[in-house]
Amino acid sequence: MPSSYNLPELVKKEVDALVRSGHYSSKSDVVKDALRYLLDNKNSLRLAAAVELYKSGEVSLGKAAEIAGIALVEFKDVLASQGHKRTLRASKKDVKKTDALLEKIR
Repeated sequence: MPSSYNLPELVKKEVDALVRSGHYSSKSDVVKDALRYLLDNKNSLRLAAAVELYKSGEVSLGKAAEIAGIALVEFKDVLASQGHKRTLRASKKDVKKTDALLEKIR
């Protein structure tokens, strides 16, 4: 899903310069690398993203722990400390697969 974001003019020029200088092959590669670096170096942001992805049902508990870069038991503790009750639920993707299979049966 394509997304667009507004950047300050100076940042746009710096991104363009990095592509022109040959350090990156595209503006998209600059942004992807910057976001990877941000999440790799700001553990609290990675953890926040993992919690939010889990809460929204987009990833499983195990996948969320993996995204956060911590053990499953530690991720459960984080959820508990933030007041999240543990519930068993399927991801949105799993629900869609199940619905599609049920439609075939009917």
